[in-house]
Amino acid sequence: MSYFSDLGLAEPILRALESKGYNDPTPIQRQAIPALLEGRDLLGIAQTGTGKTAAFSLPSLHRLAADPKPRKPASCRMLVLSPTRELAAQIADNMKGYAKNLNMTVDCVFGGVPVGKQARRLVPGVDVLVATPGRLLDLIDQRALTLSRTEIFVLDEADQMMDLGFIHALKRVANLLPKTRQSLFFSATMPKTIEDLGKQFIVNPVRVEVAPQSTTAERVEQYVTFINQAEKQALLTLRIRALLASKELDRALVFTRTKHGADRVVRHLSAAGIDARAIHGNKSQAQRTAALEAFRQGSCPVLVATDIAARGIDVSGVSHVFNFELPNVPEQYVHRIGRTARAGADGMAISFCAPDEKPYLKDIEKLTRVKIAALPLPENFTTEAARLPAPSRKPEEQERDARRDARDARGNGGRGGDGRTGRQSHGGRAQGRDGRPRDTSPRQERRDADRTHDRGPVRNPVLDTTANGGERDGGKPRSFRPRGAPGVGAHKHKVRRAG
Repeated sequence: MSYFSDLGLAEPILRALESKGYNDPTPIQRQAIPALLEGRDLLGIAQTGTGKTAAFSLPSLHRLAADPKPRKPASCRMLVLSPTRELAAQIADNMKGYAKNLNMTVDCVFGGVPVGKQARRLVPGVDVLVATPGRLLDLIDQRALTLSRTEIFVLDEADQMMDLGFIHALKRVANLLPKTRQSLFFSATMPKTIEDLGKQFIVNPVRVEVAPQSTTAERVEQYVTFINQAEKQALLTLRIRALLASKELDRALVFTRTKHGADRVVRHLSAAGIDARAIHGNKSQAQRTAALEAFRQGSCPVLVATDIAARGIDVSGVSHVFNFELPNVPEQYVHRIGRTARAGADGMAISFCAPDEKPYLKDIEKLTRVKIAALPLPENFTTEAARLPAPSRKPEEQERDARRDARDARGNGGRGGDGRTGRQSHGGRAQGRDGRPRDTSPRQERRDADRTHDRGPVRNPVLDTTANGGERDGGKPRSFRPRGAPGVGAHKHKVRRAG
């Protein structure tokens, strides 16, 4: 505790650190905390699992405690933005632990839960608010929160937050913040383009970089197996089953590129007797929390996730990370494998590379400057793969999965339509390149089939020459002639219009 004591941190914070067993700071903490105590803006770059949360939490809480102010309704003194719900909840839990001996309130808001309850919690105001961008703007739009009294603004995982998906929300939040504030950016990766973009949000920042940009953790053994896409599931099942049998695997994270792909992996693993759960954006917040808690407690050894879980989820004991599909953004690979080898432990990252994913692998090796070793297929792979049980699925579910697989193989397809006017058929629903609507229900497919049947000519009562059992007027079409003098436009019921 000598280093934290020498920094002059508040005594209640030192007691909280002692109860957590923090004795020596990590490199990012050693470099960042002195600058933040001076009130400087900071751009911090460090690998995941190196203690970035404590690096910005400890000095910020110290500054707030040194200048106590009464809470103002619907406001916060410190705002922390996080890209995902899970990371936001984790940051809030850590900050509550650091501030447990202080008279401060720490709250967390994110989507997936009723906004009304969160708005009511903010009525008296809070000292520290951890939020995701979407829910934060929802509360601001409902006038349940104002940022005019925010003194410290923290952006965690800055490169992800300032990417195209969050940049507009981030700009809006920045415009709502006071001009005089302390801004902190932390991330594991910081491409130059994102760094240039961040200059409009931070002023004269101190740059702290404790590892070369976009490097991977030194204690992670990295391997890649070259295999066809259709054989990846069998390989994953056999690998995990063998590692569980040898007790080499404690907890494993499996990353997929799509949400329904994660669900499909879970079904195959479950059919093989491997307890696995999925976590992605289509799951409710209760399902995501339950899956993450089961994985954290060890009752579920395998967690299948999209990249939503690659950012900052701190689960101890993750021994293996499987990249079922390589990410098309190389920086995501750094975050994925950073889930293992945390807190000085060793870990292993195994990637499955299909022929069309080799350009992704080349980009990853160029970014990390690491040549990933090739891992051969297991012995008797074909024979063992054929023995694996298939998950039980209804015929319509199998057909829907087949369409989704075909769409993924095409790169999610293009716009549907007749190819000439760009209009969509099938009632305006999106189509794949095969012309069929995406994810149609069996009932809709029957309706579409009925529309293609030849239902005969459509009867026109004006031109119908066979109506009422025979021809009229020698087969000539019937015509309508209004009564009255020509040019007056009389109606057939003798109602004349004014001339």
